[in-house]
Amino acid sequence: MTKGQIESKISEAISKFEIEQMGRGPEKIRTIIFQDLIIIRLKGFLSTSEKNLAQNKDGVELIKKIRTALFENAREELEAVIKSVIDIEIISTYSDVSTKTGEKIIAIVSDKNIEEMISD
Repeated sequence: MTKGQIESKISEAISKFEIEQMGRGPEKIRTIIFQDLIIIRLKGFLSTSEKNLAQNKDGVELIKKIRTALFENAREELEAVIKSVIDIEIISTYSDVSTKTGEKIIAIVSDKNIEEMISD
């Protein structure tokens, strides 16, 4: 597979993961592979209720706590989804959400330079 094909398959797999594990998929998703990093950017993943909650500081903190807890609880499944697309060992996985923009970033660090593993 080419780099673009792998990025596309990861995006599809993460979108499905978000629907199954978090209850809602993103409106847009983009995956970028850079050396040993996989960066996934999801847009439009907040529910209407979360958007309403995000109108004040306490609501923002609550959303971040809940989303972080859900992500941590499903981390192993997320890593398995990535490994089903590309055979790598995952060193670490990070995630953060922006209630202001409705975006989420997932960063995955691999044990290998992925770009050197694939042909383009």
